[in-house]
Amino acid sequence: MLRLSGVESFYGASQVLFGIDLEVGAGEVATLLGRNGMGKTTTVRAILGLTPPRQGEIALDGQRLDGLPPYRIARAGIGLVPEGRHVFPTLSVRENLIATARGGGWTEERVFALFPRLSERAGQRAGTLSGGEQQMLAIGRALMTNPRLLILDEATEGLAPLIREEIWRCVEALKADGQAILLIDKNIDALLRLADRHHIIEKGRIVWTGGSAELAADEALRHRYLGV
Repeated sequence: MLRLSGVESFYGASQVLFGIDLEVGAGEVATLLGRNGMGKTTTVRAILGLTPPRQGEIALDGQRLDGLPPYRIARAGIGLVPEGRHVFPTLSVRENLIATARGGGWTEERVFALFPRLSERAGQRAGTLSGGEQQMLAIGRALMTNPRLLILDEATEGLAPLIREEIWRCVEALKADGQAILLIDKNIDALLRLADRHHIIEKGRIVWTGGSAELAADEALRHRYLGV
């Protein structure tokens, strides 16, 4: 589904990504792992056209995305749950969902079924929600675009354990429904349980790719690149 081949990205004259190769298959949950500052968010920005690659190719279902403006990449079927949530604070929960809605299987009612507490706060301004509720809303808002690929960038960062578990329950349900997902997160135990494929990035390069069983079995690898 999503394929990055030899992607190189820069901030001004400073190169940040060096030949990134990454894949997410149809219906697959994949991860991009690494310590802070290694290029995870820049990779996401490259996919979305926010930091356009100077070299390499990015394709979704064979359609080239590199070189397209961000709005066309979003329309091609990529939904983002950004780090830091970035909900529309002065709009209600319902208005946040309606703002990004596109025709397809995801509706307001389906999002409320996934996150019942959002239904209870449908008329409440998003800026008054708790951090966990805002994260649920950010996920729901991305789903309302009916994406072929959903990217979650640090979706559980700073959340209470019970809320984190609710987010992981949501990811598990989406996976069971066949949603392709690219996850960036530091909760390795949850990712090993949920993901089919892992990519580890170090200083702008993919240094390892493999399955959950391989990553779980290699303690030295996890300690070297992830610090766990």
